Amino acid sequence: MENIVDWKKYVLVFIITCLIFGGAIWLSDFFGNKKIDTLNKIQDQISIDILSSETQFALLEELSCADINKSILSQELNDLATKIEYSEKNIGTDNSEIVSLKRYYSLLEIKDYLLMKKISQRCGQKSIFVLYFYTTKDNCSECVRQGFILTALREKYPGLRVYSFDYSLDLSAVKALISIYNIEDTKLPALVINRELFTGYHSVEDIEKAFPQLKTLNVVEPTAEKTKDTKD
Repeated sequence: MENIVDWKKYVLVFIITCLIFGGAIWLSDFFGNKKIDTLNKIQDQISIDILSSETQFALLEELSCADINKSILSQELNDLATKIEYSEKNIGTDNSEIVSLKRYYSLLEIKDYLLMKKISQRCGQKSIFVLYFYTTKDNCSECVRQGFILTALREKYPGLRVYSFDYSLDLSAVKALISIYNIEDTKLPALVINRELFTGYHSVEDIEKAFPQLKTLNVVEPTAEKTKDTKD
């Protein structure tokens, strides 16, 4: 009798274990599919944004100086960067689709850089252009910190235009910039500010001292909390 009871217990435990295991697999597949659907939607939106940005490049070249809003393309490029960063964290940096999007995004940055230089010259606008070259944090311990510094500067000086490029990205246009400004992978992060090369980490104060003309751009005073974060 006891053997029959023990056998029934084992069967019951086995069934419960199978249900728990099966439920865990179902939940994993469910949430995995949900995440994939979300990322697919983000990638579709990125493709639309890219097409929209390319169309705006053509339109901006036809506008008069009085009609040009310098923030249009900058905001779209920032949105694209945010979406790509999200996709990298959730899919991985080695994913072929993400790499393709980064290549496309870098091309848009270069096109924006060339276009805004042309507009600044034609319209007599005061602009400062920063080309920022970085690589993975494993190979460049200061690259992340330098990125935060550039974000703080861009928030303080809305007229500052910052373009970020992954040094290791296999893209001929990026490699051309690296060759033109003699960027070395052992001296990253690297900044090209108005065609002048700076290697290694540079603080907000370093950059403001090297380019006092930054103060001629529109300035937004940082809040106490932002100032504290930047100093940290």
